[in-house]
Amino acid sequence: MDIQFTEEQELLRSSVQRLLRDRYDFDARRKIVASEEGFSRTQWDAFAELGLLAAPFSEDAGGLGGGPLSTMIIMHEFGRHLVVEPFVETVVLAGGLIEHAGTPEQKQAFIPEIIDGSKLWALAWAENGSRFEFAHVATRARREKDDYVLSGEKTMVMAAPWADHLIVSARTSGDQRERGGVSLFVVDRRAAGLVLQSFKTIDGRRAAEISLREVRGQLLGREGEGVAALEACRDRAIGALSAEAVGAIGELNAATLEYSKTRKQFGSTIGSFQVLQHRMVDMFIAHQEALSLMQHLNLSLGAAAPGLSRLASGAKSKIGYAGRFVADQAVQIHGGMGMTDELNVGHYFKRISSINIQFGDPAFHLLRYTQLDAAA
Repeated sequence: MDIQFTEEQELLRSSVQRLLRDRYDFDARRKIVASEEGFSRTQWDAFAELGLLAAPFSEDAGGLGGGPLSTMIIMHEFGRHLVVEPFVETVVLAGGLIEHAGTPEQKQAFIPEIIDGSKLWALAWAENGSRFEFAHVATRARREKDDYVLSGEKTMVMAAPWADHLIVSARTSGDQRERGGVSLFVVDRRAAGLVLQSFKTIDGRRAAEISLREVRGQLLGREGEGVAALEACRDRAIGALSAEAVGAIGELNAATLEYSKTRKQFGSTIGSFQVLQHRMVDMFIAHQEALSLMQHLNLSLGAAAPGLSRLASGAKSKIGYAGRFVADQAVQIHGGMGMTDELNVGHYFKRISSINIQFGDPAFHLLRYTQLDAAA
């Protein structure tokens, strides 16, 4: 599959490429990751100024109406440059949930602050033992007048240390694993009773463990419909993360090919060795297959095609395995230097490994794909 982009989409892609080429090379990225905050507000403001934070939202919500294809274009370039700023967490996850599940008043209140870059968001859904299942929720919420009070624990909340607001899943009724009774809540990250323990992830980003102790939150959308909203959100997130992974895979292929043309062993460039040629052909094929599947998924998301969850799980599994294969081969062909901090290959390896476990690893989604396929 090869998407023919519109003039507006080509303009978006060239604008992102130019911005990242001029301001987000590998050395700049390393400095950002090593900084105390761990991301760049200057870069985030530049993304907002260029319209990247508005691109996926519908025009009715104040965005540019680009939908999943705009997200795909942006995330593909972000994957090529290992961008650490929380675009997925703020725009795709939180922004998508607000746009698709929030009330008109919530959309009007929250989305403009995302679009102009003034507020950052994170999604807190995972709990110990949940194993990628949205319905496995022990965190509880009880109603008190117009607000709700939340108590519980959330784990591996990506970008939470940077966030101004969190969207938290909590149970308003039912038992711990029941699909019904899970609701979503908007919580101020600095609210009384919220304890956040931040840490660095393997790919240089920031995440947190969160404890909620009688924390006040605002219901997002309707009570008890949280699982369905999160499942739709996961499909959109997989589309975005797949685009990022494919961008990273492409860069690994290019770096490995270039290295094979210059590195000499036994008096010859290693690219002349047939066994390594075969490996790089397999890497190229894996990239092309992942690229085609990623484009197919995002086109389907844009068209709201039937069977999206099944397609998303198939893509997450296939692209996950392809990414791991290419990353493994790139590191092996580069030798020991492939995992040094000074070379970008190891950083791409770590980012692909991190993407592979977000919202379910390849094995989880392969099983889910077969289950959905059998039910179809």
